[in-house]
Amino acid sequence: MAASLRSSKGAPYARILGTGGYRPQRVVPNEEILKHIDSSDEWIRSRSGIVTRHWANDDETVAEMSLAAAGKALADAGIGPEQVGAVVVSTVSHFMQTPSVATEIAHRLGTGKAAAFDISAACAGFGYGLAVAKGMVVEGSAEYVVVIGVERLSELTDREDRSTAFLFGDGAGAVVVGPSDVPAMGPTVWGSEGDKADVIEQTTPWTAYRDGEVARFPALRQEGQTVFRWAVFEMAKVAAQALEAAGITPEELDAFIPHQANMRIIDSLAKTLKLPEHVAIARDVETTGNTSAASIPLAMERMLATGQAKSGDTALLIGFGAGLVYAATVVTLP
Repeated sequence: MAASLRSSKGAPYARILGTGGYRPQRVVPNEEILKHIDSSDEWIRSRSGIVTRHWANDDETVAEMSLAAAGKALADAGIGPEQVGAVVVSTVSHFMQTPSVATEIAHRLGTGKAAAFDISAACAGFGYGLAVAKGMVVEGSAEYVVVIGVERLSELTDREDRSTAFLFGDGAGAVVVGPSDVPAMGPTVWGSEGDKADVIEQTTPWTAYRDGEVARFPALRQEGQTVFRWAVFEMAKVAAQALEAAGITPEELDAFIPHQANMRIIDSLAKTLKLPEHVAIARDVETTGNTSAASIPLAMERMLATGQAKSGDTALLIGFGAGLVYAATVVTLP
């Protein structure tokens, strides 16, 4: 006879309890980017909406930026680090294969022996992290989970690539996910389209650089037009599915916080979804650039800090990027 297993049970629901963000001190205007590419400020703004971005200095490591953002999120949530049961970090720009940067962050935050791990899901990584954190809280394996999206994409940017040199920025965004008595995080609609993996990718593997097969450090490349079409048409469908899964109509939304990839993509998604005028739309990309996994939590924190969105608002989140991967969900803002 098979043994009967005991099942744990956590909170009935989960919610985001607090947010925090960190943007590096150095602000890089388009004029600095133009020193290395044949383009113009007008072209960059018209194609991407980006005016400035933040690039990290040597001291602003993935771990340091994450600690700053996570500390703010914990304070915002009113949660002590000793209450944290897990730390989940989404990043593609922590260049130590092992150990995970999450273990360092969990230790330095003072969580004790919290579970800690990194995930690699590019610009959808924060959404993946939210889904995992929600499962932990409801399943009961952690009461509070810190989810961090963090990138130093300046180190993966080819400064001479006219199609990508202006896109990427650095930063960290974090949230605390914890128990809720009412539904506050809708079902996650997520997936991948691996047949399009070459649309956004690293130029060469690390081993090619190590073995001297290539002279240049690996960088990110993408097929811009292909990415644009996929993001606008396919991700609008995913966003609509997330609304339907949560039982929310566009008219009931208060805020739309998509991955800050490109202003044209953001505006096109909003138009395709037929969002009403009252819905506040995150456009943090203008001054922060594309920070991949960090972009949604950074944009969320800024919207709340500036009053563009407020506590209790209903927000649609969607991230999408290299893989190609995506994740969308509807949440109640903290």
